[in-house]
Formats: sequence, structure tokens, C-alpha cells
Amino acid sequence: MSEEKNNEQAKKRVDYDFAAHERPLIEAWEKQGYFKRTPGFGEHEGDAYTIVIPPPNITGALHMGHALNDTIQDTCIRRARMQGYQARWILGTDHAGIATQTKVDKKLADEGISRLEIGREAFVEACYDWYREYGATIVNQIKGMGCSCDYSDEHFTLEPAYVKAVRQVFVDWYRDDLIYRGKRIVNWCPSCTTAIADDEAEYVDEAGHLWYLRYPLTEPVDGMDYIVVATTRPETMLGDTGVAVSPKDESKKALVGRSVMLPLVDREIPIFSDFHVDPEFGTGFVKVTPAHDPNDYAMGERNGLERINIFDENAVVVEGYGEFSGMTRDEAREAVVAKFEELGLLDHVEEHDHSVMTCYRCHTKLEPWLSEQWFVAVDGLKRDAARVVEDGSVAFYPERWKQVYLDWMENLKDWCISRQLWWGHRIPMFYCDACGWEDASVEDIEVCPVCGAPVRQDDDVLDTWFSSQLWPFATMGWPEAGMDAPEIKLAYPTQVLSTARDIMGLWVARMVMSSMYCCKEIPFENVIIHPTVMAADGKPMSKSRGNGVDPLRLMEDYGADGMRFGLLMQVTGAQDLKFNEAKLESSRNFANKIRNAARFVMMNLDGFEPGEPEPVTPADRWIFSRLAGLVARIDGAFARFEFGEITRELYTFFWNEFCDWYIEFSKSRLNGSAEDRAACQRNLVFVLDTALRLLHPIMPFVTEEIYQELPVDKADAPYLIIASWPDASALARYVDADAERAITMVTETVSGIRSTRSRYGITPKTALSVVVKADAHDVELLDAQRQLVADMANVDDLVIAADAEKPAESGIALAAGLEVYIVLAGLVDFEAERARLEKERAKVAADAAKLEKKLSNPGFLAKAAPEIVEKDRAKCTELTDMLARIEGQLAEIW
Repeated sequence: MSEEKNNEQAKKRVDYDFAAHERPLIEAWEKQGYFKRTPGFGEHEGDAYTIVIPPPNITGALHMGHALNDTIQDTCIRRARMQGYQARWILGTDHAGIATQTKVDKKLADEGISRLEIGREAFVEACYDWYREYGATIVNQIKGMGCSCDYSDEHFTLEPAYVKAVRQVFVDWYRDDLIYRGKRIVNWCPSCTTAIADDEAEYVDEAGHLWYLRYPLTEPVDGMDYIVVATTRPETMLGDTGVAVSPKDESKKALVGRSVMLPLVDREIPIFSDFHVDPEFGTGFVKVTPAHDPNDYAMGERNGLERINIFDENAVVVEGYGEFSGMTRDEAREAVVAKFEELGLLDHVEEHDHSVMTCYRCHTKLEPWLSEQWFVAVDGLKRDAARVVEDGSVAFYPERWKQVYLDWMENLKDWCISRQLWWGHRIPMFYCDACGWEDASVEDIEVCPVCGAPVRQDDDVLDTWFSSQLWPFATMGWPEAGMDAPEIKLAYPTQVLSTARDIMGLWVARMVMSSMYCCKEIPFENVIIHPTVMAADGKPMSKSRGNGVDPLRLMEDYGADGMRFGLLMQVTGAQDLKFNEAKLESSRNFANKIRNAARFVMMNLDGFEPGEPEPVTPADRWIFSRLAGLVARIDGAFARFEFGEITRELYTFFWNEFCDWYIEFSKSRLNGSAEDRAACQRNLVFVLDTALRLLHPIMPFVTEEIYQELPVDKADAPYLIIASWPDASALARYVDADAERAITMVTETVSGIRSTRSRYGITPKTALSVVVKADAHDVELLDAQRQLVADMANVDDLVIAADAEKPAESGIALAAGLEVYIVLAGLVDFEAERARLEKERAKVAADAAKLEKKLSNPGFLAKAAPEIVEKDRAKCTELTDMLARIEGQLAEIW
């Protein structure tokens, strides 16, 4: 990190130890048992509300995706707890097969130890050592965020009960013909030496070539001695067993049924027609390598072609291919092309950009490889999994992901579930080499039940997603007690799953499939697909780019509350979220605003007598009505999982309406009669308490801290975490449209007067004359509040009328349905002001024109760094806005 960036971050920090304030509250909540399944109360007393955390890998640390997703989940579970549900957020971690094996392999290599040297048993124990050492890291970081998970019952996808669940599903599916073993093309990682599922492959664009190779015909056809095939992988020609043409290609019909002699290996292979061939690609002749391309495999199946594997597990050419044997893929490519050129069989080469599949873990190019693997026959599972989404039993937010899910399900192919790893759920298949018996079993088998000979277990492990698909019900006691397990009877299906879009197929769909089979129930009712957190420039965050952001550092700088609120402020319906750290700074300031507002209320509670709140004044009726509307809007936004909207509503109400206006309205009353002071105190406490409850799910620390000092009845809720959520229906009696309109006109009129004072440098001590034009109904409402306007804006002459006209030499402030004229005669030198504004207009216009010219220069846009261009565009927008404001002021005083 650059020194400049360090200095910039240091400026943002405040002299406040957030952790010192946050840690004691986490400990108190946990000690009180609030993170376990809470007893219900109120109308939801008998209802459960459950979330299962997407289990983070034991190799990981908290990143921005976790921070956002865990904030969303905690917000939902905290609100449900306050609504009276029996709430529980199930916690746990994933063994993360290939990821953990890679980490432990590297750790051992650094110590000079090879996995192959120490053997499987010792390596697996080394992986468990890793889990014991690092498994708790991310869990402790999640706790530091204030996440109210059930830490007393943490799960792990390799714990004994979970292993039994995984084995049970394998056995059930195997016996129901949903799992089978077969030799098929898989995506093979030569580096990790394991199969990789289609969904786990990452596609990378690559600048490559299209080689045109001549294959001699065994007999001339219409004067032709050879055909030309085009390929992006000349090395795989060693495994060609056919050449295909399109049945629609009339020009090649005479060649169908003929054969070519495959160069270099002297293998005679047939020419055939197949509908898969695109006659427009290359020459229209396609070399077919059934063991090294999934489409070629399918053509080979249809046309009875031999399948020849030319690579071993490390993608090295196997024995039997002369000089090419022992070469890597890349070496073989160069050697094959050179040999074709030497023999005069290289027709020509073209540039050709294409997409290649890489391993999601090590980023090695994957090899389509014919291999014997275990598969799930998904056709027997996906019908029900699609139906429950189509009929709305499982709902997606945003809704567009529903169709993405259904499209994925429709195109789903059989799932390769075996992995050539040591760390993971070993496939529970047992074999007797003596008599040929084999079967799947939940329990280990050591002796053959047929002949009594020793048996061996399958060496492969299951795909990590096979085990994690059981997460919602395997963490609740299935299959030990089946659907009669207490947690399942109480709390299944769960209510919410929040996750990222990139695992919707890998995980979400498979959870639905397995739950519908094992439980005959959906696993969850609502699926939130949260946006992916990108860097500020819109690029993915990564260490290599240096644009990643550490949530732990953000919590140090802004507190967990500031980070949580600031993240949710940035959530929209978009797929990606461009991370803006300024939002976190704003949220930290918001937390300080909450503290300061609470401090003001507390400082003015001398002689406080608890009692029912009562909206006495128009200002009371206004804030109570605004509060009632806020609760209803927040409930609606929660129902749609619109977290950005929730934060914006809360921010506007607390900062603008409660702090900026209602507290201001209250100051004179707090110094008034004893009766008025008492009513004002109770109303302030009521509004603050209700606002804290609404804020708590997102900002748990600052709200709990204040609640502990607030003089409210805590008999049923000693902590805010279990206090009742505001009841929109009970608050509806406070809705008062006239009070809202009246005070809104007051605030807008006062704001207009104050901004005019500021614009023209008129001191607040100078009393002003003001004329307000409004319709008849508004005139009546505002006229009743004239004293409030006069007091707050220092107005000694106020006219409010429907037929009011603009006085000479007056400024104007426009508001919804209002025109506010502020008389400036005698207070402003209009000639000097016009001259100043015209001079300023000329300068701003010149600066704006200069920037616009710069930004319209293609050369500048091509060479300048994106952040410089973005900065200049923002500056240009700012100058344009400034110019418009100056023009407005000139028009006002002309």
C-alpha cells in the first residue's frame, strides 16, 4: 500500500476504540443465551425463524463478500428475534476439499514434506490439524462483526453426524439408481489431479491460433488426395478416431463413408456426418477426438468411434506415441505442428481468439479427459427442484434470479461427484477383489458379506458440494432422527438463505434437489442473491490487482456498525456493488449522530417521569406520524429484502427529521412549563427508543449501548437484542396527514430562509420580512404554525397568502407547493452582488469549457488512467452544477 494511501486512511480514523465498546456487548449477549434459539413471544411466539449460514471454508478469512452477506443475514435474524420468533442462526464451516488439500500440501512442501511420502492417513490428520488451527479464525471474525450466530452449536461438514448424513444420501441415491459409475469425459485438472465439475470451471479468454492440418485420404475422391481439418488443439490429433462433416454440407457428401490415414500415427479413421458439425467453421471438416472433447465424445457415442486417451493424469502424452510420449500438452503441440510442417501437411495457420476452461482453484487449464468417475443422474432430482421455484414455494430476491435458476436447472447435466483427493468425504463404496462383490454402505465394511475376504473402500472423495448440499437439514439432526428430529420438526424449512450468484447452481439448486428428495420439503422459503462486491473501479477485488479491501481494517476505522450500515447503504437491485468507502465514513458519522442525539435527550431528562407518550403539539403529531409511516415502510422493504432502501429510510428519518428538526422543536418546550417539559421528555424517549429498535438489526452496538441507558421499562427486555419490534398497526393511529403537511411546510420554509441568509451573508440576528405563496388549504395549515416559522428563522414580518406576489428585490426559495420570497431590500447591494456573480460565472464557465474539451479528446481518454478520467468527469459535473446555481442567483436578483 502506498504511503499516500496510508496517510489518506489515517485521516479517516477517529480516536475511538470501537472494539473496546463492542466486545463487552458481544460477551453479554452470548452470556445471556440470546444467540441460541430464543423463546418466542407475542403473535409469533410459536413460530420458528431460522437461517443457515453459507459455511465459510476453513482456509478463509473474512472478505468483503462475507462482510456483506453476514450483515444481511444478521439483520434478518435480529429483526426476527425482535418480532418474537424463536430465532436461530445456524453456524458452521466447510471442510472445502480441494481448497484445504491445496493449502496443506503447500504447508507440508514448505516443511520439506510430500503428501505422497507420508501417506493418506497422516495427510488427513495434517488436514485436521489445519482445521483445529485455522478453522476458528473466520468464525471469530464473524463474531467480531456482531453477528448473532448460535456459537454454542457450531457445525463442520466433516463432523461425525454430518459424515453419516452424507453417507446416507449416497447410499439412498445409489440404491435408487440416482448415482452410477461410468467412464465419461470430465474436466480434469492436471495440477490438482482431480475431476472438476462443469460449474466449477472458470472460462478465460485466450489469444490462440487455428491450425489447418492436411489428412491424406486412403483413396482419392473426385481428384482429391487429402482433406483439411481446422483445430485449436493440434496435439489431440494423436487421439483422433474420426472426421465429421455436416449432413447439410452438399459439397462433402461424396466423402462420407470414406476414410483418411491419420498422420504421425498411421491410424485409418472414417469420415462420417453428424448434425453437431457447423459447416461454417474452419473448412467444414472436424477432427473427432472422443476421449478429449465432450462434443467429440457425444459424436463418438452416436457413431461407434473408438475412444483413445492420449494423456495421463498430469496431461503428459502416454507411452505408445514415439517421440511425443512423455511430452506435456504444450510441448506436444509444438512438436506435432513442427512434424506436420516437416511433412508438408501444415496447410496454414490463422489467429483465433477463444475461451478456455481453467481450474477455479489453481487456474491451470483443464483437460477434457476420459475417466471413470461417479455421477448423479440429475434427471431424477431436478423436476421437483424446478417445480417448487416455478410455483413460488421458493422465492428469489431480486426476482430475476428465478428464471436464471430455472434455466440452469433445465440445462443441468449429470453431475460428476468423485474427486481424486484425500481430504473430504470418502466415497462409501466397498469392493471385494476376491469375489467381485460391491455395495454402498453407511457403516464401514471390513469383511465381504459373501466370501469373507477383506474388502477395500473407494479411494476417491465426494465433491465438496455433495456434502454442503445437505447443510440445511444435516445441521438439524437428519438423518439420526429423520424428520422427527426436534430441530427439524420445529424449524424446517428455514426462512432465508442469502448467498452470492456464483454458487446459485453449485449450491442453492443442489440444496433444493437434495431437500426435496431427503425431506420431501423445500430447504428455505426465500433466497436472497446479494450483489457481488467489486472494487471502486468496477473490477473484481483481488490480491494480484491490489484493490482488495480488508473488512477487519474497515471495522477498526469505522466500527462494525459503520461498516455494516455503510455496506447495506450500497445495496441495490444491481448484480454488482462498486465499493465506496466514503459510505462507511458517512455511516460512522451517522453512528456518532445517533450518540449525540441520545446524549442530548439524556441530558434533558432531569425529573423524568415515565408515562404514555402523547402527541400534544403539531410537531409531536408530525414526528409521530412520520415514525408510524417509517415503520410501515421499513416492514415493506424487509418483506422485499431491499436493504439499501431500509438504510436510506432510517438515515433520513433519524438524521433529518428527528435530529435536525424534532430535537430543535423540542428545545424551547424543555425550558417551558413543567407539564410541557414532561410531555416533551416522554415523547423524545418514545421516538428515540422506537428508532433504536428499527436501527438495531443493522447497527447493533451503538443502539444497544444507548438502550442500556435509556429510562424505559426493561422488565421483559433487559437488552435491546430481545426487545419487541415496533408494531406498524399499533402506530397507525398516529398517522396525521395534516400535521405532516404543516410541519413539512415549516421545515421547507425555514430551510429556504436559512439558505438565502447563507447565500447573501445575512447574519441570523437580522430579522427578515418573508412572503409565502401557497394554496388555500396549505395557507390555513402553515398560518397556524407562523410562530414556529418566526422563531426558527428570525422572521418579524410574515405574510402567508394564496394570492401573494413577489416583492421587489427579494430572493426566492421553492418548495413542494410553496413559493417563499425573502425580502432583501436594504440588506444586499444588488449591483455589487450582480458584478460578483457575473465574474464568478465567467470563471466557472471557462473552467467547465476547458474540462469539457479535455474530456472530448480521444487521445486523453485513451492514455489517461481511469481514475483520472473519472475524477475529471466528476469535477466537470460539479462545475456544471455550480454554473446552474450562479445562473439561478443572477435570475433571482436581476
